[in-house]
Amino acid sequence: MSARFAIEPLAKAHKRADFSCGNDRIDSYFRETVSQDVKRKYATCFVAREIATDRVAGFYTLSSSNVPLNEVPEALAKKLPRYPTVPAVLIGWLGRHSDYAGQGLGEALLFDAIKTVATAPIGAHAIFADAIDDGAAAFYAAFGFTPLVRRPRTLYLPVTTALSLVSP
Repeated sequence: MSARFAIEPLAKAHKRADFSCGNDRIDSYFRETVSQDVKRKYATCFVAREIATDRVAGFYTLSSSNVPLNEVPEALAKKLPRYPTVPAVLIGWLGRHSDYAGQGLGEALLFDAIKTVATAPIGAHAIFADAIDDGAAAFYAAFGFTPLVRRPRTLYLPVTTALSLVSP
C-alpha cells in the first residue's frame, strides 16, 4: 500500500475536480470547500496521492476540538479528570475515491490520521470522528471507536487505544 500511495498535506497541485467517493456531501466538500477550511485554519487536510498517476485517491481532515465529559461513555469518563471537556482531535471528513474501493485505502487513511494525531506536539486525549452515515459509523466502530452518549454518529477513541491499532 505505502509504495503505491503517498499521504501528504493538501496542496494546490492536487487535482480535486474529479474526486468521487459516492457521497455528494463529501465530494462537494473536498472539491469546493476544504481549501477554504485549510486557509482559515479550521482544518488540516491530507490526501492520498497515487504515485504512478498523481491522482487523488482519498483524503482526511483534522481539527482541534473537545468532547463534553458528560457525553463520553461512562466507562471511559470515570477514568478521566473532572474537567468539563476532554481535549480531542476531530477527523471531520474522510473519503476514498470509489475507484479505489476494497484496497484498504480507507483504513490506511484512518491509520495515518491516528499517527498524525499521536505524534503531534499538542495534548489530545482522544480522536473522534463525525460519521456522515451509518456505514461510516460502522467503519469507525470496526476499529474500536465508541459512539458518544448523545450523538451516536460521533465516535470516540482514546489516543492510547488508537496507537495500539497502528503500532507494531
